[in-house]
Amino acid sequence: MSGKLYIVPTPVGNLEDITLRAIRILKDVQFILAEDTRTSKFLLRHFDISTPLQAYHMHNEHKVVSSIIEKIQSGIDIALVSDAGTPGISDPGYLLIRACVENDIVVECLPGATAFVPALVVSGLPTDTFVFEGFLPHQKGRQKKISNLLEYECTVVLYESPYRVVKFLEQLVDAGAAQRKIASVREISKKFESVQRGTVEEVLLFFKNNEPKGEFVFVLEGKPVVKKNKKDDIE
Repeated sequence: MSGKLYIVPTPVGNLEDITLRAIRILKDVQFILAEDTRTSKFLLRHFDISTPLQAYHMHNEHKVVSSIIEKIQSGIDIALVSDAGTPGISDPGYLLIRACVENDIVVECLPGATAFVPALVVSGLPTDTFVFEGFLPHQKGRQKKISNLLEYECTVVLYESPYRVVKFLEQLVDAGAAQRKIASVREISKKFESVQRGTVEEVLLFFKNNEPKGEFVFVLEGKPVVKKNKKDDIE
């Protein structure tokens, strides 16, 4: 009988954010695939979990997927975790999940921590419809990608490195979005969590005077919807 792959979210900051179910699964499986075994060892020690770890990250995932599939097919249950948050969301996981689906292996994803949902909720911007972009390209195609994002009429959520925060905001200004509303949410669920809200221009000025530090999620207002005049419809 084939085993199962569990996708287990881990805290993005505060260790209290882990679920009781996640702890149970991490104790019950035969081994855990971890993006960074050093980071995961700290988490496992904190919750007294002794399950063996195996590295699974962007540099080796293509090489180890086949062997992992064979192990699950032999009846072994495996859990996949990332450094923080939900695997597969801007973290390794997609290739393995796809391989499991193609081989009729059951994949069970636990609900839990992810950075962009709390950021979206506290931003004060519309949450009924949004697009999640993840990380922007570092160089090639970056400006074009930003221009495309500004065409969305819904809220846009994305991640950014603290080293590119000012550059990102300057590029938004250059693309004509200086007066769009934006929220920067940093260090979610951690000691120095903070939210900066305002126009793109205002938030840019803030970070020019305050060095960006930590992990950032940006929530950007969508393109204003131009309402048609009823008279124009009739004509």
